[in-house]
Amino acid sequence: MRDKALSLLGLMRRARAIEAGEANTGSAVHGGKAKLLLLASDASENARKRAETFAYGRRVIMVPLPFTKEELAESLGTGSCAMAAVTDLGFAAKLTELLAQMEPEKYAAAAEEVARRRDKAARRKESTAQERNKRTGKRRTNGWV
Repeated sequence: MRDKALSLLGLMRRARAIEAGEANTGSAVHGGKAKLLLLASDASENARKRAETFAYGRRVIMVPLPFTKEELAESLGTGSCAMAAVTDLGFAAKLTELLAQMEPEKYAAAAEEVARRRDKAARRKESTAQERNKRTGKRRTNGWV
C-alpha cells in the first residue's frame, strides 16, 4: 500500500493535480483549488503551523502523511518538500482510501469525508448538466420543417 500511495503522488504530479512546496500549496489553498493538504511526517514545527494557517477557515482537509520529506519529494520529482496540496477530488479520495487501508484508525475519518465531498460534487455536476440540457436542449421536430 505504501508504494501504491507514493506512486499515486507521482501520477498526480504528471496529471497536474497536485501543487508541491510551500508557496504553491499556499496559493492553491488561498485560491480555493486545494481539496486536500498533505504534510510530511518530519515537517518542521514552523511548516506545521503554516499548513494549519493555510487550512484555517477554508474547506480543505489537512492530512499528516506517513512519509518523510525525502520520500514525498522523490515521488513528486522535486527537491525537499514538506507540504503539498491535492487539487482533484478523485485523486484526493483515492489517496485517502489508500492511507486508510494502511492505517485505518488514523485516516478513516479523512477518507470518509473526502469520499463524501467527491460524491456530493458528482451529484451536483450531474444535476447541473441535466438542467443545462433542459434549458439549451435541441428542440425535437416531427420531421416537418
